[in-house]
Amino acid sequence: MAKESSLLDEIVSLAKRRGFVFQSSEIYGGINGFFDYGPLGVELRKNIKDAWWEDMVRRRDDMVGLDSGIIMNPKIWEASGHVDGFTDPMVDCKESKMRYRADQLFAAEVKVEGDSLGWVSLLESERMDEDALKMADSLKRKQAKQGDLEPLSLKPYDELDPDEQTLVPSPATGKPGSLTPPREFNMMFETHVGALRDASSACYLRPETAQGIFANFKNVVDTGRVKVPFGIAQIGKAFRNEITPRNFIFRSREFEQMEIEYFIPPGEEEWVRYHREWIDTRKSWFGSIGLTEEFLGEEVHPKEKLAHYARACTDITFKFPFGEHELEGIAARGNFDLTQHQEHSGKKLEYFDESLKSRYLPHVIEPSLGVDRTFLAVLCSAYQIDEVEGEKRTVLRFHPRVAPVKVGVFPLVKNKPELVERAKNLYHRLQRKWNVVYDQGGAIGRRYRRVDEIGVPFGVTVDFDTIEGDGSVTLRDRDSTKQERISEDELISFLDERIDP
Repeated sequence: MAKESSLLDEIVSLAKRRGFVFQSSEIYGGINGFFDYGPLGVELRKNIKDAWWEDMVRRRDDMVGLDSGIIMNPKIWEASGHVDGFTDPMVDCKESKMRYRADQLFAAEVKVEGDSLGWVSLLESERMDEDALKMADSLKRKQAKQGDLEPLSLKPYDELDPDEQTLVPSPATGKPGSLTPPREFNMMFETHVGALRDASSACYLRPETAQGIFANFKNVVDTGRVKVPFGIAQIGKAFRNEITPRNFIFRSREFEQMEIEYFIPPGEEEWVRYHREWIDTRKSWFGSIGLTEEFLGEEVHPKEKLAHYARACTDITFKFPFGEHELEGIAARGNFDLTQHQEHSGKKLEYFDESLKSRYLPHVIEPSLGVDRTFLAVLCSAYQIDEVEGEKRTVLRFHPRVAPVKVGVFPLVKNKPELVERAKNLYHRLQRKWNVVYDQGGAIGRRYRRVDEIGVPFGVTVDFDTIEGDGSVTLRDRDSTKQERISEDELISFLDERIDP
């Protein structure tokens, strides 16, 4: 991955220029926190989802699938605690009307040898400590204060005392006293079902896919011939009215989840073992789509920051251009959700375990992953600028499994009908198995650069040796740029092994 500080800007620019991601409603000025996926973007998203579904569902004997509704009975969200507790602390700037998450707004008092010069504030970032120090030094120079700055102690705005909060300047205006006290903001999108628009018709767009799985637990057990331990997997859209969407598609208001609820017997040893197994399984899967160990990490949530029902939670993290952040959360949720739905619905959701001859509410391990966040991680990991034959090229080193286009097919020149016909025949043959492109415009080197920039792992050139010699074609590897001769039949086998492992 490239290391330039402007890396995210470069990736966002490439994503727009080559048709991966567009700002939603762009011709009308856009809408914050929503994105559209272009021709290459939908292919990359589909390949990520297909790889996840293939490995997590179809190739496992202990997993089944589900597709629950985006809008469900609102009592589901009361039972799950989302109506009362799915909130973030919000702060408004009364002058600029800007809105911030209180736990992402940091502030510190600036002191010189015991004397206070005021406060500085800024939004959470990887450079936060460095930027805060620059702001403090600027404040010191403006006040012409002599002496050494005391170390800054940055704290989230919602952890400050009310008296301290009144001294914090707004990041938008720089004026103290213009920020409101933190207040809870429910992130669920509310809508209405039916002709009436009153309290009786109020519903919500789901903020997660998990509750649809829990609500269907009994249906799956009754119809799916499943036995604990087993999992229910789902891919689907979710919606959260984020206060401050940021970092491109990393945190948006409409997103897609790939989520598993893996039901296990109760018991301390059981959940500890399965929790670790799922962490290892998921980290290994990221490697299978091209995210290498150097960019992956683990972050264990401290007990005091766990949800009240959770036994444990470990995040698999990724080193994005804007810092190391959660890529996937793997939580041990106990049996909280099934207990809540059993109590609120009045329906028995207990599982009868034949081997134990007993009934119980299974506990759950939940690996939860965002499609969009994975998309961004794959894009960031693949993005590189290198040099080929003295010329710089932008290349996306996608793993062949998820690359939006698998093969580029090129006739060496476009003014030889025999070459063009042979190349088009090969193109149509490959097209029956994979998403491929055909390009006959411009010098062959330029065509290679075009497909390098969109991450096509293999290029196949039909040249004069193909039609006058043994029928072999030239196969070019995107990453090494090495070329070799290969027959068409060998080509199909070669591609099969690398694209569909």
